[in-house]
Amino acid sequence: MSSIVSLRDVHVHFGASRAVDGVSVDVKPGEVLALVGESGSGKTTLIRAVQGLQPVTAGEIIYTSAAGATAGPGRGNRGVQMIFQDPTGALNPRQTIYEIVAEGLRIRKESQNEVERVGRALSRAGLRPPERFFPMYPHQISGGQRQRVVIAGAMVMEPDLLLADEPVASLDASIRGEILALMLELVGDTGLSILVVTHDLGLAWNIADRVAVMYLGRIVELGPTEQILGEPRHPYTRALLSVVPETTRMEQQILVGEIPDSRRVPVACRFHPRCPLLQSGMLPAEVASRCTTEDPGPVDRNAGSAAACWAVT
Repeated sequence: MSSIVSLRDVHVHFGASRAVDGVSVDVKPGEVLALVGESGSGKTTLIRAVQGLQPVTAGEIIYTSAAGATAGPGRGNRGVQMIFQDPTGALNPRQTIYEIVAEGLRIRKESQNEVERVGRALSRAGLRPPERFFPMYPHQISGGQRQRVVIAGAMVMEPDLLLADEPVASLDASIRGEILALMLELVGDTGLSILVVTHDLGLAWNIADRVAVMYLGRIVELGPTEQILGEPRHPYTRALLSVVPETTRMEQQILVGEIPDSRRVPVACRFHPRCPLLQSGMLPAEVASRCTTEDPGPVDRNAGSAAACWAVT
């Protein structure tokens, strides 16, 4: 099987707003793919579309389970599960931990071996012994434990693909490493694939096999993590990486202005109004002209690595 989920020229529009504007990418079995970029780049909208929480305006999303059956991802697809940024908001305060984790099984009327499956999911998420947590409520456990409950609620469905939207952003720094280690452990133990959204390039470095850099609704750079974050080609990726505290060998690049409104996407290269390379005046005239007159288009999902930039092609 070549991929768990394949996105082909996916668009998600809200009226004139082009939140996702032609994304093509595959997530492979057992792979962690990180979507990185500034707020407003379309990352969360994209994974909501994969989950089926947001209709696709154009393009297609093809999901292939480990068993080989093909289906469109959506809320009815048990093979695709999602965990959100805020575990407190994701948990019903009136339900016990047991009821929260068992909810997906009950909705799908899969009550056979329910207690065993809930216990196994909690144990797998690091809440042991699971029986101790069965009668507890969300307010009785810590923030890190609440995120583990959210993960258990997803894993009880035995998914092939886990969608994670900023999964550790709301947690204390001391807990983040534990949750990231848990996610990698789940990949190693179950063959799970993870599509994780993050603005934290350090997180992507620690957890991801590949990185897709999004800007204004498109993937502008895609490739193996070590290559993308070690030797970035796209000027947007370089600018993002230059302000990461752990990065000391790159000159800091401060981007001018904020990411444009997706209702008014710049013509040609959508990054050119903020591009440090173009603003430096150091590009050859013919390259600079292409930056402001021709759209480099989205990256090729079949390329080993690619960057949508006239200056590096």
